[in-house]
Amino acid sequence: MAKMNPIIYFQQVRAEVKKVVWPTRNETLVSTIMVLIMVMLASLFFLSADQVISWFVQLLLSIRA
Repeated sequence: MAKMNPIIYFQQVRAEVKKVVWPTRNETLVSTIMVLIMVMLASLFFLSADQVISWFVQLLLSIRA
C-alpha cells in the first residue's frame, strides 16, 4: 500500500464528508420508531416460539416409556 501524505488524506476525507446526504430529523424519527416496532414484534415472536418449544419439550419429557 502506498504511503499517503496526511494533509492530502484529510483533504480527501473532508471532501467525502461534504458528499454525505444526512437524514432529516423527521426521517431519523420515523426510522427509529420503525426499528423499535420491529424489535418489539421480533421479541414477541421469539417469546411465543420459546413458550411453544418449552411446552413441547415438557410434553415430551413427561411421557415416560
